[in-house]
Amino acid sequence: MDGRVARSERSRRAIVAAHLALIDEGDLRPTGERIAGRAGLSVRSLWTNFKDMESLYAATGALVNERRDALHRPVPADLPLAERVALFCAQRAEALEMLAPSARASALREPFSAALRANRAANVARVRAHVEETFAAELALAGVGREPLADALTVACTWSTWSMLRDILHLSIADARANMHRTMWGLLMAPIPTGATPSR
Repeated sequence: MDGRVARSERSRRAIVAAHLALIDEGDLRPTGERIAGRAGLSVRSLWTNFKDMESLYAATGALVNERRDALHRPVPADLPLAERVALFCAQRAEALEMLAPSARASALREPFSAALRANRAANVARVRAHVEETFAAELALAGVGREPLADALTVACTWSTWSMLRDILHLSIADARANMHRTMWGLLMAPIPTGATPSR
Protein backbone atom coordinates (compact mmCIF):
# COMPACT_ATOMS: atom_id res chain seq x y z
CA MET A 1 0.00 0.00 0.00
CA ASP A 2 1.57 3.31 -1.05
CA GLY A 3 1.58 6.39 1.15
CA ARG A 4 -1.34 8.11 -0.55
CA VAL A 5 -3.58 5.06 -0.25
CA ALA A 6 -2.57 4.60 3.39
CA ARG A 7 -3.39 8.24 4.17
CA SER A 8 -6.75 7.90 2.47
CA GLU A 9 -7.55 4.80 4.50
CA ARG A 10 -6.56 6.55 7.75
CA SER A 11 -8.76 9.49 6.82
CA ARG A 12 -11.72 7.23 6.08
CA ARG A 13 -11.33 5.47 9.42
CA ALA A 14 -11.05 8.80 11.23
CA ILE A 15 -14.19 10.14 9.54
CA VAL A 16 -16.23 7.04 10.36
CA ALA A 17 -15.00 7.02 13.97
CA ALA A 18 -15.83 10.73 14.30
CA HIS A 19 -19.31 10.21 12.86
CA LEU A 20 -20.05 7.41 15.30
CA ALA A 21 -18.53 9.29 18.26
CA LEU A 22 -20.78 12.29 17.64
CA ILE A 23 -23.84 10.04 17.45
CA ASP A 24 -22.83 8.21 20.64
CA GLU A 25 -22.59 11.60 22.37
CA GLY A 26 -26.15 12.49 21.37
CA ASP A 27 -25.63 14.42 18.13
CA LEU A 28 -28.09 12.33 16.13
CA ARG A 29 -27.86 14.43 12.96
CA PRO A 30 -24.20 15.48 12.71
CA THR A 31 -23.37 17.69 9.75
CA GLY A 32 -20.44 17.20 7.43
CA GLU A 33 -18.75 20.18 9.06
CA ARG A 34 -19.05 18.70 12.56
CA ILE A 35 -17.90 15.28 11.41
CA ALA A 36 -14.88 16.71 9.61
CA GLY A 37 -14.00 18.92 12.57
CA ARG A 38 -14.18 15.99 14.98
CA ALA A 39 -11.96 13.93 12.65
CA GLY A 40 -9.43 16.77 12.40
CA LEU A 41 -9.92 17.01 8.65
CA SER A 42 -11.33 19.50 6.19
CA VAL A 43 -14.85 19.22 4.82
CA ARG A 44 -13.27 18.82 1.41
CA SER A 45 -11.34 15.79 2.68
CA LEU A 46 -14.56 14.27 4.00
CA TRP A 47 -16.26 14.48 0.61
CA THR A 48 -13.12 13.32 -1.17
CA ASN A 49 -13.23 10.11 0.86
CA PHE A 50 -17.00 9.68 0.83
CA LYS A 51 -18.94 10.70 -2.25
CA ASP A 52 -22.15 11.26 -0.26
CA MET A 53 -23.84 10.60 3.07
CA GLU A 54 -25.10 7.22 1.85
CA SER A 55 -21.57 5.90 1.52
CA LEU A 56 -20.71 7.30 4.96
CA TYR A 57 -23.81 5.65 6.47
CA ALA A 58 -22.75 2.32 4.97
CA ALA A 59 -19.22 2.62 6.37
CA THR A 60 -20.47 3.70 9.79
CA GLY A 61 -22.93 0.81 9.80
CA ALA A 62 -20.03 -1.58 9.18
CA LEU A 63 -18.20 -0.19 12.24
CA VAL A 64 -21.34 -0.52 14.37
CA ASN A 65 -21.63 -4.13 13.22
CA GLU A 66 -18.05 -4.80 14.28
CA ARG A 67 -18.80 -3.49 17.76
CA ARG A 68 -22.00 -5.51 17.93
CA ASP A 69 -20.26 -8.69 16.80
CA ALA A 70 -17.62 -8.22 19.50
CA LEU A 71 -20.39 -8.53 22.11
CA HIS A 72 -21.94 -11.67 20.66
CA ARG A 73 -21.42 -14.93 22.53
CA PRO A 74 -23.37 -17.95 21.21
CA VAL A 75 -25.72 -19.42 23.80
CA PRO A 76 -25.05 -23.17 24.12
CA ALA A 77 -27.96 -25.05 22.57
CA ASP A 78 -27.74 -27.85 25.15
CA LEU A 79 -28.59 -25.63 28.12
CA PRO A 80 -32.06 -25.87 29.67
CA LEU A 81 -34.57 -23.50 28.09
CA ALA A 82 -34.75 -21.23 31.15
CA GLU A 83 -30.99 -20.65 31.06
CA ARG A 84 -30.98 -20.07 27.31
CA VAL A 85 -33.74 -17.47 27.55
CA ALA A 86 -31.98 -15.66 30.41
CA LEU A 87 -28.60 -15.60 28.68
CA PHE A 88 -30.07 -14.63 25.33
CA CYS A 89 -32.06 -11.73 26.80
CA ALA A 90 -29.12 -10.46 28.84
CA GLN A 91 -26.93 -10.42 25.75
CA ARG A 92 -29.59 -8.77 23.59
CA ALA A 93 -30.16 -6.06 26.20
CA GLU A 94 -26.43 -5.32 26.30
CA ALA A 95 -26.22 -5.16 22.51
CA LEU A 96 -29.33 -3.00 22.15
CA GLU A 97 -28.07 -0.48 24.67
CA MET A 98 -24.77 -0.27 22.80
CA LEU A 99 -26.63 0.17 19.50
CA ALA A 100 -29.18 2.65 20.87
CA PRO A 101 -27.58 5.96 19.78
CA SER A 102 -26.96 4.68 16.26
CA ALA A 103 -30.45 3.21 16.03
CA ARG A 104 -32.03 6.48 17.15
CA ALA A 105 -29.96 8.44 14.64
CA SER A 106 -30.82 6.01 11.85
CA ALA A 107 -34.54 6.27 12.59
CA LEU A 108 -34.44 9.98 11.73
CA ARG A 109 -33.00 9.40 8.25
CA GLU A 110 -34.03 5.85 7.41
CA PRO A 111 -37.11 6.78 5.32
CA PHE A 112 -34.81 8.68 2.97
CA SER A 113 -31.77 6.38 3.00
CA ALA A 114 -31.43 3.08 1.17
CA ALA A 115 -28.17 2.38 3.02
CA LEU A 116 -29.80 2.74 6.43
CA ARG A 117 -32.76 0.59 5.41
CA ALA A 118 -30.33 -2.08 4.21
CA ASN A 119 -28.46 -1.88 7.53
CA ARG A 120 -31.70 -2.39 9.45
CA ALA A 121 -32.77 -5.36 7.30
CA ALA A 122 -29.38 -7.01 7.77
CA ASN A 123 -29.51 -6.46 11.53
CA VAL A 124 -32.98 -7.99 11.82
CA ALA A 125 -31.92 -10.97 9.71
CA ARG A 126 -28.91 -11.49 11.96
CA VAL A 127 -31.05 -11.45 15.11
CA ARG A 128 -33.51 -13.84 13.46
CA ALA A 129 -30.62 -16.23 12.76
CA HIS A 130 -29.54 -16.07 16.42
CA VAL A 131 -33.10 -16.77 17.54
CA GLU A 132 -33.30 -19.80 15.27
CA GLU A 133 -29.92 -21.05 16.47
CA THR A 134 -30.61 -20.58 20.19
CA PHE A 135 -34.15 -21.96 20.21
CA ALA A 136 -33.87 -24.53 17.42
CA ALA A 137 -35.38 -27.32 19.53
CA GLU A 138 -38.46 -25.32 20.50
CA LEU A 139 -38.97 -24.03 16.97
CA ALA A 140 -38.78 -27.58 15.63
CA LEU A 141 -41.54 -28.62 18.04
CA ALA A 142 -43.79 -25.80 16.86
CA GLY A 143 -44.57 -27.59 13.60
CA VAL A 144 -46.58 -25.39 11.26
CA GLY A 145 -46.28 -22.62 13.83
CA ARG A 146 -42.51 -22.46 13.47
CA GLU A 147 -42.32 -19.35 11.29
CA PRO A 148 -44.87 -17.30 13.25
CA LEU A 149 -43.07 -18.23 16.49
CA ALA A 150 -39.69 -17.25 15.07
CA ASP A 151 -41.20 -13.97 13.85
CA ALA A 152 -42.67 -13.19 17.27
CA LEU A 153 -39.43 -14.02 19.10
CA THR A 154 -37.50 -11.79 16.71
CA VAL A 155 -39.88 -8.88 17.26
CA ALA A 156 -39.51 -9.28 21.03
CA CYS A 157 -35.74 -8.79 20.98
CA THR A 158 -35.07 -6.24 18.23
CA TRP A 159 -34.69 -2.47 18.31
CA SER A 160 -38.28 -1.40 17.63
CA THR A 161 -39.54 -3.20 20.73
CA TRP A 162 -36.56 -2.16 22.85
CA SER A 163 -37.12 1.47 21.82
CA MET A 164 -40.76 1.24 22.88
CA LEU A 165 -39.73 -0.09 26.29
CA ARG A 166 -36.88 2.36 26.87
CA ASP A 167 -37.88 5.54 25.01
CA ILE A 168 -41.68 5.49 25.15
CA LEU A 169 -42.45 3.60 28.36
CA HIS A 170 -39.23 4.87 30.00
CA LEU A 171 -38.38 1.54 31.59
CA SER A 172 -34.98 0.99 33.15
CA ILE A 173 -32.58 -1.36 31.40
CA ALA A 174 -33.33 -4.03 34.01
CA ASP A 175 -37.09 -3.67 33.62
CA ALA A 176 -36.88 -3.64 29.82
CA ARG A 177 -34.76 -6.78 29.92
CA ALA A 178 -37.28 -8.43 32.26
CA ASN A 179 -40.07 -7.52 29.85
CA MET A 180 -38.16 -9.09 26.96
CA HIS A 181 -37.56 -12.20 29.06
CA ARG A 182 -41.23 -12.45 30.03
CA THR A 183 -42.36 -12.09 26.43
CA MET A 184 -39.92 -14.62 25.00
CA TRP A 185 -40.57 -17.13 27.77
CA GLY A 186 -44.31 -16.82 27.26
CA LEU A 187 -43.98 -17.35 23.52
CA LEU A 188 -41.73 -20.38 23.94
CA MET A 189 -43.97 -21.96 26.57
CA ALA A 190 -47.20 -21.46 24.62
CA PRO A 191 -49.14 -24.65 23.75
CA ILE A 192 -47.34 -26.87 21.25
CA PRO A 193 -48.59 -29.84 19.18
CA THR A 194 -49.79 -32.88 21.13
CA GLY A 195 -47.03 -35.34 21.88
CA ALA A 196 -44.20 -32.80 21.74
CA THR A 197 -42.38 -31.88 24.96
CA PRO A 198 -40.42 -28.62 25.29
CA SER A 199 -36.99 -28.71 26.94
CA ARG A 200 -36.91 -27.04 30.35
